[in-house]
Amino acid sequence: MKEFSVIIEKDEDGYFIASVPSLRGCHTQAKSLDTLMKRVKEAIELCLEVEQPISNEFIGVQKVAVNA
Repeated sequence: MKEFSVIIEKDEDGYFIASVPSLRGCHTQAKSLDTLMKRVKEAIELCLEVEQPISNEFIGVQKVAVNA
């Protein structure tokens, strides 16, 4: 059993978007968090069939302010 860090965001249309940084191109979306978690597990399993994860360690998230 392997564990992966998953980044979850919510877009302007209300969809939750999940991405797995250690698996390039591994992402999915859903309207609810329950559905998202089921889908991201499927996405990880599919991605593992075609690539090996890179060994990144998730440290955290920081907000950075810039003049835009």
